[in-house]
Amino acid sequence: MKIIQDPVHGYVEVDEKILPLLDSKPVQRLRYIKQLGFSNLVYPGANHTRFEHSLGTMHLARLMSLSLGLSGDEVTLVTVSGLLHDIGHGPYSHATESLMERCLGKSHQEIDYLILEGSIADQLSDLNLDPREVSAMVVGEHPLSGIIHGDLDVDRMDYLLRDAHYTGVPYGTVDAHRLIRSTNLTEKGLVLKENGINAAESLLIARTLMRPAVYFHHVSRIAEAMVKYAALEHLQATEFEDLNELLSMDDGMFYMRMLSSPSENARFLTKNLYSRNLFKRALYIGMDQVKFPSLQKLIELKDERSIAVSISEASGISEEEILVDIPQIPSSMSIEVQVRNHNDLVLLEDLSPLTGTLNETRRNQWRLGIYTTSENRKRVEEAAYEILNIEKLTRQDKLII
Repeated sequence: MKIIQDPVHGYVEVDEKILPLLDSKPVQRLRYIKQLGFSNLVYPGANHTRFEHSLGTMHLARLMSLSLGLSGDEVTLVTVSGLLHDIGHGPYSHATESLMERCLGKSHQEIDYLILEGSIADQLSDLNLDPREVSAMVVGEHPLSGIIHGDLDVDRMDYLLRDAHYTGVPYGTVDAHRLIRSTNLTEKGLVLKENGINAAESLLIARTLMRPAVYFHHVSRIAEAMVKYAALEHLQATEFEDLNELLSMDDGMFYMRMLSSPSENARFLTKNLYSRNLFKRALYIGMDQVKFPSLQKLIELKDERSIAVSISEASGISEEEILVDIPQIPSSMSIEVQVRNHNDLVLLEDLSPLTGTLNETRRNQWRLGIYTTSENRKRVEEAAYEILNIEKLTRQDKLII
């Protein structure tokens, strides 16, 4: 048994038979991918990596599988899935996720191409594991996948604790061990025991508070929009020849490729990111102001560049100086609770009015962003209001907010 000292969980035990996977190239690559992308531009301590998070997720996954009384083979499956669950991430983590979805038609959770063949497939075979089962665990299509892929999973427990630790933001407090001990495995999957309600509420509160403070902080969103556009400009300039290679790079390799891109705009944006010379918010509004023609339709279009072109034409500002950021509407958090002395399962929101309030809060945290250079903010704002048919806030509205 190998012991690794972790700043969040203390001593993390790694079974000797799993070490070849830990030392594999796809896992070691995660040492060079920041967990929070560009959050270190806001919180200088946020330089932790996907590798550290994967170790923490593996550790908690093992603890939960043991707590649930799983068989030895099932414990190994869950533990290994926790270790491998993030190997599909592109450079700068979620900053390039939309590129992966748009250009390759897959998310970071779809890791078939990394584990069904090659060295990892052989290592999984040595552990008597079917790579297809591991893949199903990670993507959420296995009976046990709720351990690492659900509203009460160990992935979330680790990243909330870890991100709070490294950013210094005090909102990510989660009683992971209480949650693990308060989880049951039923025919319907993982459910929460009634005595774990307070711990579950704490996790949902942490997720809700960390969204605007860390995960959707406007500086991080602007930096991500800049790197996404730089990558698109580079890919168009190279006729998408190095698409797969680009999205399989780590942060440093990706940065160097952008600096040497044939696209002048890609080089310009990358240099500005390095010096923290970021675009500014011309518009940053909630869903209550968006009238275009429906908010859901706007999100489904996912055509941020067409909107940028329209704003460019209306404002007279170069298209390259306008970025449009339209995130997905947050999904509702939902946890099933097993009521003591009963076989019935009820939703947490039926027992805790706090859940409904938090889901509504998450929706109200959603923001549409239009970003540009500081000198063009006013002109871009006026054009965006007209193009998107946005309702301007009155002075009274602003005072109420």
